[in-house]
Amino acid sequence: MANLEDIEKAVTELPIDQLARFRAWFEEFEATRFDQKIERDAATGRLDRLAEQALSDFQAGLAREL
Repeated sequence: MANLEDIEKAVTELPIDQLARFRAWFEEFEATRFDQKIERDAATGRLDRLAEQALSDFQAGLAREL
């Protein structure tokens, strides 16, 4: 497997069209990883306290509907 320096060098050498394709792929990759983390955190209750605080703030008039 390539190390980080190899990957960085390969990315800098990509033609502009392939760099754009790589960027789009990487953005989708990162979004998927983020979504998976949020789903895991929600399933394990790690977000419950934040959700309860947000609802409490909204009900107390400290927040507004978007």
